[in-house]
Amino acid sequence: MKTYLTLFIVACQSFVALAQDGDNKTPYLTKSLAGDVISSVIVSTSAGGISVSGATGQQPRVEVYIQGNNGRKLSKEEIAKRLEEDYDMSISVNGHELSAVVKNKHNFTNWRESISISFKIFIPENVSTELKTSGGGITLDHLIGNENFNTSGGGLLVSHLSGMIHGRTSGGGIDVSNSGEDIDLSTSGGGIIAKNCSGKIRLITSGGGLILEGLKGDITAHTSGGGVEGNNIEGELVTGTSGGGIDLKHMRCSLEANTSAGDLDAQMDEVGKYVKLNASSGGIRLRLPANKGLDLKLSAERINDEIASAFKGEWNKTHVDGSVNGGGIPVNAHADSYMDVKIN
Repeated sequence: MKTYLTLFIVACQSFVALAQDGDNKTPYLTKSLAGDVISSVIVSTSAGGISVSGATGQQPRVEVYIQGNNGRKLSKEEIAKRLEEDYDMSISVNGHELSAVVKNKHNFTNWRESISISFKIFIPENVSTELKTSGGGITLDHLIGNENFNTSGGGLLVSHLSGMIHGRTSGGGIDVSNSGEDIDLSTSGGGIIAKNCSGKIRLITSGGGLILEGLKGDITAHTSGGGVEGNNIEGELVTGTSGGGIDLKHMRCSLEANTSAGDLDAQMDEVGKYVKLNASSGGIRLRLPANKGLDLKLSAERINDEIASAFKGEWNKTHVDGSVNGGGIPVNAHADSYMDVKIN
């Protein structure tokens, strides 16, 4: 519960900041894209968020939202004056490429003098993106293509994407759902929530916990700043943390899990090609199905057991070396503290 609560708070902070970049406000400028065939989108801004949506039923367009960097509302006249004096902003379509770019004419010595320029873009779903901002969050949904996005000042909110998905943030959390093929997301400033995704998945954070649910494929997920919660994983999962415990339920996969900061709980409904577990400063609770051939190598300060009747080999208080149902799938686990093992 503590892991979930901490990650929830971090995620809310990140995505509230993202929502403030343009939701429920009147755009300063709207550019219609009706009649344009867009296959790629390039956006670059500072101190503002970016949203790109390919959901059906929307009129293709670009909306620009502008406010003072301190959150103060500005009049259209004041915005126009600041744009003229301090920024170059261009929105254009050339060769099926939509470009929305903001450049500062000079470096601001007082951040309160700068403004936040955010973009919300509505386009057909078959689009690739290159998005960059240093001062806001990024949202993408219902897109098919190669999506590359980077922010150092906000969270990433990703849903219903298909293709190459590559995102980075150093200032917020990540929420990815209902997406697939090739997902590579990382943050150094928040937690990661990943739900209902498939394919090759890589999730890295040094600033929060991991919540993994309903994932299928080749999955790598690591954190050095929180715990790991997993549920209903298929395929292969390699995960680890140096900042919390690991709690994995309803695993139907090959599994490698390591923690140096807490206990490790793994419930294996089905075992894939292997199981490798290590808890260097805590204990392990391991549940294994009894209907599989397993080769067990287990060690801990104290091992509690519910031994399957089909086990053969050495099983004592600190060490297990043997097989179940004639052997087969390797199961290796080490805990510096206790180990509770059930095979049933």
